[in-house]
Amino acid sequence: MKITLIPITTLAILSTTCGSPNSNDSQKDTVTVKMETEMAQTNNNESEWISLFDGESLEGWTNYNKNSVGPAWKVEKGVLYLDASNKENWQSNGGGDIVTDETFEDFHFKIDWKISQNGNSGIIFLVQESEEFDFPWNTGLEYQILDNDGHPDGKIKSHRAGDLYDLIESSEEAANPVGEWNHTEIILKDGKLDFYLNGVNTVSTNLWDESWKNLIDNSKFKDMKGFGQYQKGKIALQDHGNTVWFKNIKIKRL
Repeated sequence: MKITLIPITTLAILSTTCGSPNSNDSQKDTVTVKMETEMAQTNNNESEWISLFDGESLEGWTNYNKNSVGPAWKVEKGVLYLDASNKENWQSNGGGDIVTDETFEDFHFKIDWKISQNGNSGIIFLVQESEEFDFPWNTGLEYQILDNDGHPDGKIKSHRAGDLYDLIESSEEAANPVGEWNHTEIILKDGKLDFYLNGVNTVSTNLWDESWKNLIDNSKFKDMKGFGQYQKGKIALQDHGNTVWFKNIKIKRL
């Protein structure tokens, strides 16, 4: 009598194939639901990010307390930049700070930037756009952008790249050399503020408590009514008279 031997692996496959239809369908349904859930979560996470720069225009931005953007702010090859070549007429050359149309409260903000040699600029947030205030920094907090080695402010603690300007100095130096791109993240949630520069958590603090009031009282902003008091506002990109470039600007509400 001829005996046919069936490999164990084959038996395992046959066993699985011949199993209960209901059990098999249940396993498939579980896998399908899991995949669909993961895909939905991924899509939702992506859709939460709001692009603040389309790479082609200045839509969504205006000069502070104005209805348009001056010609010194330009867009080229997916980059938004301030052309400060006409420095003799700094604020009258069509520059000036620009602000978002929208206001934000708790948020996660991302941006890439690079500064010109000896340059100075900043990202200002929680800005109140009002005729009561002449500049965004009268109310908003500033994430400092600077050529640390070339600009005089680089010699002042809390005035260097990645600092909370004039309030808190960075935990460590994290800026790339002048002319290179840097990646910045600003996260504000329930009064907790964190700055990141190229992946380094440069600043971490709490806003609006007694310690925060003491910080302001010992800063250049101590006599500015409303500075650092607002819990929601616009985001501004600063014209400090030097050429600066920005790209990949987006935000997520938290």
